[in-house]
Amino acid sequence: MPKPPATRPHPAALPALSPTTLLAVTGGQLVAAPRTSPESGGRAAPESGGLAPLEIGRRTAPESGRPAASEDVRRWAGRREERRAVHQAIRRAPTNLYLRLLATPGARAFTAGNLIARLPMGMLGVSAIIMIAGSRDSYALAGAVTATGLAATAVVAPFTARLVDRFGQARIAVPATALAVLGSLALVLCVHYDAPAWTLFAAYAATATTPNTGGMSRARWAHLHRGDQAALHTANSFEQAADELCFMLGPVVAATLCGALFPEAGTLVGAFLLMTGVLVFAAQRTTEPPPIPRNRTAVSPLRAPGMPALLAVFLATGAVFGALEVVSIAHAGGAILALQAAGSCAAGLLYGSLRPARNVHRRLLLCLTAMTALMSLPLLAASSTASLPVLALCLLLAGAATAPTMVTGMTLVQRATPPGQLNEGMTLSVTALLGGVAAGAAGGGWLVEHTGTVSGYAAPTGAAALALTVAAAGAFRRRPE
Repeated sequence: MPKPPATRPHPAALPALSPTTLLAVTGGQLVAAPRTSPESGGRAAPESGGLAPLEIGRRTAPESGRPAASEDVRRWAGRREERRAVHQAIRRAPTNLYLRLLATPGARAFTAGNLIARLPMGMLGVSAIIMIAGSRDSYALAGAVTATGLAATAVVAPFTARLVDRFGQARIAVPATALAVLGSLALVLCVHYDAPAWTLFAAYAATATTPNTGGMSRARWAHLHRGDQAALHTANSFEQAADELCFMLGPVVAATLCGALFPEAGTLVGAFLLMTGVLVFAAQRTTEPPPIPRNRTAVSPLRAPGMPALLAVFLATGAVFGALEVVSIAHAGGAILALQAAGSCAAGLLYGSLRPARNVHRRLLLCLTAMTALMSLPLLAASSTASLPVLALCLLLAGAATAPTMVTGMTLVQRATPPGQLNEGMTLSVTALLGGVAAGAAGGGWLVEHTGTVSGYAAPTGAAALALTVAAAGAFRRRPE
């Protein structure tokens, strides 16, 4: 019986078919499939062009005359089930961007290990100061030892990151962490057995081999979501919030352990957590970026277009953090700094849930402008009132711009860094940040000692304005968005 005219397709809508292609009707739709021939054993004719078999229905085996299940039907059904599974997965995907990010296969495992390894970053410095100052009765010696370790880290960390890029995270991070842990244990023994002062410097300098766990985690996100800028924005925001959380909790945990147990407890627990976290992190091999051997023509990311000026921005931003920390401790005690970190953590999470502007350079300028304006609030509060709640609120607001600034800066660093050198590029930015922290702490301490704590709050404001000036000068060449 001829097909009703209403269901016939218009001739112009039919695809161009070869003579060896047949049309099958299923579900009211025309489906093109390669015609089979008995001579070819049921395979598609050679002149069909290798079209995917989509023949719908049953065919008759020439030998028996009985209908046989078509291989085409099974393939089509399998594809239909795959499409159905994909659609179900999309419907079940969490609407929260961070839950969706952590739903990436393997993400939760390496994130858990990274958070365990990152918490000691906020513990070990404070623990060393408490341990050395309590044993030798000298905060000057304690500060000098930790400053030496920071300087050693600035020199060693980029080379460690270069090895990570070249040979892989697991092969380098585990032995490098083991060396750092041995340095921390050596420091504990030197302090406990009253060894000469120079041994303290040598032992703490050995901790400089600690890998940049935050950079390695960001490199994994960049590998898993390469090409998806929205997902990378959320991942960078999550990592920055994790940084703020660890640096907020780390000093509290260290001080509690050293005070409640014994002075060496903070260093011992921090070393244990560091080694455990790196082992868990390195064990997740499925999410590890592949190592990229370094060729002879490769140059340091430091020489990449725009990178020097970006590092200058990170240096000035670090000075904001260092100066704010010293001045706030001198003015109101260290506990108030937790509010600044809390504000930064909350702002980072909120920033990651928003859809970022496409122009990352303009976004960085806006973030630095907001940070400069908000950093003036503690100065205004300290100079106009002696109320600690007001100062605490101003510090909370001041922290709201730091995480978005860091997230945007890290995004630019990732784009400016040559392929295969991502760990090294991000470690250079962290090194510049730590150098700025040291310089800001020194400058803020000088202002506090010579002009008072109120005037000291001008240091973080001035450092933020310097970072904005460097960025606004357009010293870094813009790469394609």
